[in-house]
Amino acid sequence: MTRAVVFAYHNVGVRCLKTLLAQSIEVALVVTHEDNPNENIWFDSVARTAAEYGIPVVTPDDANTPGLLAQLDAIRPDFLFSFYYRQMLKPALLATATHGAYNMHGSLLPKYRGRVPINWAVLHGETETGATLHEMVEKPDAGRIVAQQAVPILPDDTAGEVFAKVVVAAEMCLVGVLPRLTFGDAPHLPMDLKAGSYFGGRKPEDGRIDWTKPAREVHNLVRAVAPPYPGAFCDTRAGHLRVLRTIRTNDAPAGSGLFAVGDAIYVRCGDGKALRVLAAELNGRPLTTDTFNALGERSISLD
Repeated sequence: MTRAVVFAYHNVGVRCLKTLLAQSIEVALVVTHEDNPNENIWFDSVARTAAEYGIPVVTPDDANTPGLLAQLDAIRPDFLFSFYYRQMLKPALLATATHGAYNMHGSLLPKYRGRVPINWAVLHGETETGATLHEMVEKPDAGRIVAQQAVPILPDDTAGEVFAKVVVAAEMCLVGVLPRLTFGDAPHLPMDLKAGSYFGGRKPEDGRIDWTKPAREVHNLVRAVAPPYPGAFCDTRAGHLRVLRTIRTNDAPAGSGLFAVGDAIYVRCGDGKALRVLAAELNGRPLTTDTFNALGERSISLD
């Protein structure tokens, strides 16, 4: 039986772990993270999933330690897999797998290498992304590509909605190529690093809205950081505004800033085009047309 050690976290980690088990891969050890109490844990637990299947679990602060290396040397895995594990694995760990070490990345590599690739793809208005299984080498997201699966990004999809698609794409990638990978004849295509670039992590402050930007760019920001992510925001004279969901519209009524017409709320952007606001909060409370009535005005300046 093929034996693997799995480094995993998040929904992709859960689904890919289950995929390995469904394909009769012996998972000898799961390495995952302790949940951060300061983080919004909206995703499934790899540790709980492994426990359900009776798989040993460790949660080291640093995976690249002599202790874990010795543990992997004793296991002698055929494969090492990383599924949304948040730490880079050094060559010594990768070398413990006799048939190779592979990572599942949430983009169509070589595009969007690095951190939070789905959020970056949505922010940039991409119309597709996907999942890529690739060899792990010392340089992040640079090893040969074994399998890819694309998914569409619709114009109003949020990053959370796209993430759900990428989870399925990752599962499809793994299901499709695993028999060939274990047999030893899976394709290994060199990655053209010039065809993409690296992106770093994002912070909550990166969600601040610049209303002088075109409506398309504002809309992309809103959906790139929409819940379960921190959300797009700005400060107004009426208070702190979080914009959680928008759609583009070509028939918005006249108005400026953030304004209400009938039962709908709109916002005018820097190019003169408007977005319809489907969900927002003002000072932590849901923004509705009644909010404007309470303020005694039908618009809020965003200057």
